Amino acid sequence: THTHTHTHAHTHIMKYIVVSGGVVSGLGKGITISSIGRLLLSAGLTVTSIKIDPYLNVDAGTMSPFEHGEVFTLDDGGEADLDLGNYERFLGVRLGKDNNITTGKVYRRVIARERRGDYLGKTVQVVPHITNEIQDWIERVAREPVTE
Repeated sequence: THTHTHTHAHTHIMKYIVVSGGVVSGLGKGITISSIGRLLLSAGLTVTSIKIDPYLNVDAGTMSPFEHGEVFTLDDGGEADLDLGNYERFLGVRLGKDNNITTGKVYRRVIARERRGDYLGKTVQVVPHITNEIQDWIERVAREPVTE
């Protein structure tokens, strides 16, 4: 007689919702993201938010509020777009500086890796190095707990 016991661990499948609006500001992307997140929370799901900004600045801290709007300071000292404060309030989460990805942060990280020799002498390029860094960053931050 053979007895087989199967234990199925509860695995959570990560899903991503991407809201894109190009370079146009003020379309309501932030409030749309917050609203979708709130609906997902009401359905019993866990949510987080990651904002990706295309500028070369490392963060919003040195940008003119007349050009970019006010800066929102996160609990870990990160200086980000006001949208992150909106996400925190709507979703009841605490986000960190890594929840705001900028082109400047991505390039800084890839260049630091190149200087350390992490790429083993390869020519560092936008594809695959920068694109892989963005994907890895999103996947890493999406798994970090953010609930209060």
